Amino acid sequence: MDIVFDMYSVPLTTLVKEFNLEVVYASTDFESIQITVEDVGRPGLQLAGYFDHFEPMRLQVMGNVESSYLQKLTPAERAITFDRLLSYKIPALLISRNRTPDPQCVEMAKKHDVTLLKSQDATSSMVSAIITYLKGALAPRITQHGVLMEVYGEGLLIIGESGMGKSEAAVELLKRGHRLIADDAVEIRKISGSSLVGTAPELVRNYVELRGIGIVNVAKLFGMGSIRTENEIDLVVNIVPWNTQKVYDRIGLEDQHTEILGVKVPMYTIPITPGRNLAVILEVAAMNNRQRKMGYNPAQEFTEQIDRHYQQKVEQQKL
Repeated sequence: MDIVFDMYSVPLTTLVKEFNLEVVYASTDFESIQITVEDVGRPGLQLAGYFDHFEPMRLQVMGNVESSYLQKLTPAERAITFDRLLSYKIPALLISRNRTPDPQCVEMAKKHDVTLLKSQDATSSMVSAIITYLKGALAPRITQHGVLMEVYGEGLLIIGESGMGKSEAAVELLKRGHRLIADDAVEIRKISGSSLVGTAPELVRNYVELRGIGIVNVAKLFGMGSIRTENEIDLVVNIVPWNTQKVYDRIGLEDQHTEILGVKVPMYTIPITPGRNLAVILEVAAMNNRQRKMGYNPAQEFTEQIDRHYQQKVEQQKL
């Protein structure tokens, strides 16, 4: 596994385009400003002069509440308030609900060279949308060697040594109507405390490498319905060569898990020998994992059935 814990960021210009924001004043470093934190601030207490625990790395958003408070101040008081707030060199100040910025706000934005933005959207919906966007863009991530497929709605991350047939199994699954997310390199993001999403690096997206044939464009060969940009990872399947010296789980009663970015993910270890139909095994693994998530465990049911059978035998012998 190649683990990359880079410091991710989102250019402010990207945020402006994504949410169709109007630039009232662009700072001299507007093109190079990077958003590095996912939270968005609303400077309520700061407008009243309280700056303890203020986080200047956050994008600041002002709505009706902040604007109505400022209207109760004199122009001189508003100038002092904006002077102090914008002196912290925040990434940008965004004014929602299409409100026209106060002249004092524009003046202090130019004085401290802070970008001033405007949006037509409501404050709460704008803040929620920006936080959701930044959570995805700034999420912790790693790059994992493997193949990510969507099989019966389950995200299967197929890992194993090089040459084990992961890409060949992916092509067989594509022929069976399942969808490819990534081959060879899977970029995994932690979007919540219990959820991982995988995608392909843009450079290799939609491509599969088959030894002896070369690079295949899945979207053009199997159609656009055969690919997905990203998918949640529900199950990890570790493909290993069959070892006659090892004892493999034949019932599946014990749950296996692996940990990725601190999130526990169910895992199957599947030994492979020539002749085993890996695509069919992966389909069954996906369906079985789906059943388990819905509360049905066939291994447990089978074990209980065996226990009942032996218990009946013992009771019959007592008679």
